Parts: sequence; structure tokens; C-alpha cells
Amino acid sequence: MSAPDLLRTVLYTVNNFLKEDKYKAALAVLKGFRNGAVYGAKIRAPHALVMTFLFRNGSLNDKMRAIAKATYTHSRNLAYFVFTYKGLQALQEKLQGKSLQSHSFLAACVGGWLVFGENNNINSQINMYLLSRILFALARLAVEKGYIPQPKKDPFPLFATLVWGTVLWLFETYPHTLQPSLQSSMNYLYNDSNVWHDISDFLVYNKQRTPK
Repeated sequence: MSAPDLLRTVLYTVNNFLKEDKYKAALAVLKGFRNGAVYGAKIRAPHALVMTFLFRNGSLNDKMRAIAKATYTHSRNLAYFVFTYKGLQALQEKLQGKSLQSHSFLAACVGGWLVFGENNNINSQINMYLLSRILFALARLAVEKGYIPQPKKDPFPLFATLVWGTVLWLFETYPHTLQPSLQSSMNYLYNDSNVWHDISDFLVYNKQRTPK
């Protein structure tokens, strides 16, 4: 058998295997791992690139290593979480013979504890990102279920007022309570803009360049 024929045979066998319903749950777990890894890399790489070159000191090699490490960590953690979550969901459904709402909650709790429970910069950013979305979703759900009345006016302006008032109060008064990346952003915007020496660090650079 020639190499092209062998390749076609292998692809045909693999594709037929992937269509088997009895393996669907296990294959979904594997593809979830793949999608978690890819999505984590796509999300983290550009974010790490921008934040590293904006705020991190050091050589180009140091910066590239930091970007690669952050991207790898985000990609790995998301892949591990999706793998754990989908695996535990499938296991619960198999044991109980049906899918229940509690399955997703329990599976995600275990995955969150195992994967995102370590207190580091990457996990902190991901968890806080999710928290803000959860609060929005719970507020919408409370209105949808009738637990709180539908607002007569759009509450978003009040929300924006409280968010920005609170975060700037914290930054000016208790900056150590804010996450390091947010502190860096706030310093760049509100503190560094108070300092300049000439046109170079007023318009061109953020801070005066020191001669080498």
C-alpha cells in the first residue's frame, strides 16, 4: 500500500471512529481540552504582549519569556478546567442516567477549586473577569424571575457612577488593595501624568529617558 493510500485509510478510520455515538462523551472531553488550550492562548497572548511592553521593565528576552509564560499558564489552566468540567459532567450523567442542573454547578466547583484555586496573577484576573459577568447575569436573572422589579430607567449610568467612584477612591486612598495590573494602569493614567520635565516626556515618552 502506498503512502497516500495508507493516509487515506487512516483518515477514513479516524473519521468513522469520531462519528461513533458511544464515544461521543469521551471525545467531547478531549475536544474541550483542545478548545480550552487554543482559546486560552488566543486570549492571553495579545493581552500579555500589550501589558508586558507597557509596564514591565527588563530586556526583550525577559519580556518575551514573561509573555510566553503567561500565555502557557492561561492556556494550560483553561484546558485543564474544560477537561475536568466536561469529564465530571459526563460521569454524573452516566451515574444518574440523566442530566441535571446541579451537575454543571458541581463539576465547575470541583474544576474551579482544582485549576483556578491557586492565588496567582493569571487565576486572579480570570476569576475577577468572571465575577463581573456573574453579577450582571444574576441581576438580569433576578429581574427575569420576578425577584426584583424591572427598573423604570436604565440602571447602567448609576452602575458606572458607583464603579468609577469606588475604584478611584480605592486607588487614591488604599491602592494596595487593588490588583497589581490595575495599580499599574492607574499609576500610568493618573500619577505619571502629573510628572514631566520637557517636551520629550510630556508628549513623546511617559517618563524622562535616562542616558545610557
